[in-house]
Amino acid sequence: MIEMIMQYTYGLVTIGAVNFENLVNFYTKLLKQNPANLIPQVYAEFQLAGLRLGIFKPKQMHESEFNTSAKSQISLCLEVSNLEEAIAHLTFLGYPPPGEITTASHGREIYAYDPNGNRLILHQAHN
Repeated sequence: MIEMIMQYTYGLVTIGAVNFENLVNFYTKLLKQNPANLIPQVYAEFQLAGLRLGIFKPKQMHESEFNTSAKSQISLCLEVSNLEEAIAHLTFLGYPPPGEITTASHGREIYAYDPNGNRLILHQAHN
């Protein structure tokens, strides 16, 4: 068995919100701070000690995943240095991403799921 070496650069918790502005306003008030990074109607990120919390507006093709309370709206977003290596590693572990790599405003990404069905977003930032 060949062990793959994968190095993750950091992790953050993200919340997909069709009602993006409402949720950003809530967290701005709750955390008593403005987003450290804001792309209007696309992405907001709050930085706390030991945690980065991102809120994103899902692309239209993914909105149905976020319109119901039956599914968790929390995603674990892991930034990786090489997206293809990360996909290969997940596939090796038996959890290949079901979709294709997409390009977002902040880089390339792919959705995957852990053994319990929690959403993972593997993300490689633009260089």
